[in-house]
Amino acid sequence: MLRAQFVLFDGFDPLDVIAPFEVLSAGSDFLGGKLAVELVSADGPGVVRSGVSGLTLTATAAFDPDAPGYVLVPGAAGPVDGDPDADVETIPVLLSRFAAGDAMALMRHAFDNPDSTVVTVCGGSLALAMAGLLEGRTATTHVLGIDLLDATGVNAVRARVVDDGDFISGGGVTSGLDVALYVLERDFGSHTARAVEELFEYERRGVTWKSSQS
Repeated sequence: MLRAQFVLFDGFDPLDVIAPFEVLSAGSDFLGGKLAVELVSADGPGVVRSGVSGLTLTATAAFDPDAPGYVLVPGAAGPVDGDPDADVETIPVLLSRFAAGDAMALMRHAFDNPDSTVVTVCGGSLALAMAGLLEGRTATTHVLGIDLLDATGVNAVRARVVDDGDFISGGGVTSGLDVALYVLERDFGSHTARAVEELFEYERRGVTWKSSQS
């Protein structure tokens, strides 16, 4: 069975997780349970706080980079600006902490896994870029982070979804819906994606940029 592992970290954006989680879960139902959709963390099972005050999610397993399927990386939630010396947990601070944490060695391994596709939503691509995992790749992120993404050696593209083969990225926070629907269409067929669109009463929007190598 394929696994869709959502990698939680302190300060993650819950909508980056919940929206694509529900889309892939519904897709799995239409596919007869082909996808095991789960919340994971580098630290293993446990409660992980989001960047939205009072909202947490529980990781049920440890992040396994050897598993076939998908590794999904959310962005962070919090203020955009603030004094890091005053312990203000801005989005850049949260993403930097994640990029410097234990999860990134596992993420590197996931990129090396030929049976794995890494998927990011919003600032998730920035965290991977900060960790040096996306140099030379093509990706997108939230509009506020495009210039920073480009400065890390990434070919930054302003698109709703970017398909760079074994790496798919989405733009701002609501793009998680479009990213997950695109994954269903690309890998399981348009009939599955369309069935989930109808169930959610949502139609994908924006441009999908596709690498000539993907």
